Amino acid sequence: MNDIDAYLIKDEPYYAPVADEITIFESAFKNHLPVLLKGPTGCGKTRFMEYMAWRLRRPLITVSCHDDLTASDLVGRFLIRGGETIWVDGPLARAVKEGAICYLDEIVEARKDTMVVIHPLADDRRVLPIEKLGQLLEAPPEFGLAVSYNPGYQSVLKDLKQSTRQRFVALEFNYPEHELEVTIVHNESGIESNIAEKLVKFAEMTRNLKGSGLDEGASTRLLVHAAKLINDGVPPVNACQSAIAQALTDDVEMLTAINELSSSLF
Repeated sequence: MNDIDAYLIKDEPYYAPVADEITIFESAFKNHLPVLLKGPTGCGKTRFMEYMAWRLRRPLITVSCHDDLTASDLVGRFLIRGGETIWVDGPLARAVKEGAICYLDEIVEARKDTMVVIHPLADDRRVLPIEKLGQLLEAPPEFGLAVSYNPGYQSVLKDLKQSTRQRFVALEFNYPEHELEVTIVHNESGIESNIAEKLVKFAEMTRNLKGSGLDEGASTRLLVHAAKLINDGVPPVNACQSAIAQALTDDVEMLTAINELSSSLF
């Protein structure tokens, strides 16, 4: 079996569409257009990418971007193994060669030279320069590029430049509508629907605190975490405190306020 097969998603991931994001992504992939996913943390961007990779039957190579991520980390570098110097492809080069989908999560967290590397891949050229080898990799039709970021966390120093942004088809994600989010929490955790309903109400209360002590409210992901704890016998108030409140803030007064919200529901 080819090593790239390890990146194939064999079982259908659970994903509940919010709008026409599936149709737009499929059309973008068909037309060799890169995709930008915008939205708050934990709202389903990564799950969406897993679902689309499964649906399109392409391997998915995901890179979680961070401050120390360099162009070499993505493209590749020379390493010494067994006394020999060999070239090792990075995840982006590998995705191009294998015709996989490369997903760069939280792209703005990466260093600026990383952005420059993806530019020729994200326009009509669809090429990846490997300067250290003097090569120019041409992306096959099966290759897809997707990036994501959370606009709510970005500062002037960490934002997508127009030269990068305007290369992408953009999809905006947010937390699902109330009933859909209840369904998602129920399906993801196996929790009873009435408990899922209360968890979603609790999340909506915390989201109303955004900008008034919280950077972000409870994400759908955190709700699923809490639901799994509850389903395993953890008291709901304790589950909300550990899986949601403590994950949102370290501020003592804010924690007290959030815990009071969960106590009012459970």
